[in-house]
Amino acid sequence: MTTLKKRNALVASFTIFTLLFSCTDGRTIDEPGNLVPKTVDQDSSLPAIRANGALLHSEAFGPESGTLIIALHGGPGGDYRYLLNCKDFAAQGYRVVFYDQRGSGLSQRFSKNSYTSQGAEAINIMYEELKSVIAYYKKTPNQKVILLGHSWGAMLASGYAGKYPNTIQGLIVCEPGGLKWDDVEDYVKESRSFKLWSEILNDATYIDQFISGKEDQHEILDYKMSMLASKNDITGEGDFDPSMSWRSGAVIMDALFEVGDKYKSDFSAGLQNFNAPVLFFFSERNKAYPDSWAQKITSSYNHVERVKISGVGHDGIVTNQNAWNSQTKPKITNFINSL
Repeated sequence: MTTLKKRNALVASFTIFTLLFSCTDGRTIDEPGNLVPKTVDQDSSLPAIRANGALLHSEAFGPESGTLIIALHGGPGGDYRYLLNCKDFAAQGYRVVFYDQRGSGLSQRFSKNSYTSQGAEAINIMYEELKSVIAYYKKTPNQKVILLGHSWGAMLASGYAGKYPNTIQGLIVCEPGGLKWDDVEDYVKESRSFKLWSEILNDATYIDQFISGKEDQHEILDYKMSMLASKNDITGEGDFDPSMSWRSGAVIMDALFEVGDKYKSDFSAGLQNFNAPVLFFFSERNKAYPDSWAQKITSSYNHVERVKISGVGHDGIVTNQNAWNSQTKPKITNFINSL
């Protein structure tokens, strides 16, 4: 194991043994708040909204009447903590909205079957949730809406733009792995080396000596998922920092990938009808995202500007402070001001 993985495994072991053998207060290992932070339905002090039947961890910054910028995190199953640099746009008069998607971050959890039982329509749950989030924060009919998505969030934003092409005025996407499912599969293969997968498998086996989780034991599964997070030299995430997220969503990640594999989810559907401008970011250090791949993925958009962010990898487009201040943020500011 790498030094980071060894440290994580030791932390995992210590936490697990502490919970298993601390019987004096009657706690159990999968009790809310023991292994991972509580979700909004478990902790009423967290900022939350209700959207499409789910209680979502969400907050917004900037004037309520300003153009809406909806930030969409990666995953599936990530959270918006690493996107908080986008708060900078609130100082420019925009209304910046963050939310953890259902089953992700600190938002409410649901069973795997609640997604997979919907078959090919499972992705529509995510689109309708986003639609509800926009409706919650939109104060006037003429208020502009811009989607800003990273990774999986860029796929979600693109799919939404294709389904509701006349409801948003701009699209900002950062390295969607792919829009058609065959491209998603190819990107995943290119961005995950055999060595990395072997290491993850070994670490998962190691952690399984102490802790295992059934299909919908969210606390246990989310904890295990966070322990397997790692640097990735292929995608250029050398500055990986596990403190940049609150909590993983293992069940929804598993469910949406299963649905995608079975039904070949297509996030480019309808984009031929989306005529608003698209700002597309990709990174210099992501070896799985060369210029040719960026050109292939952007071919689904009608009006797109491609921008390569130098000196960073996949996450660094939005998390690296120097790149954010000198490259990403100025481009986004100019893009929004031009709408």
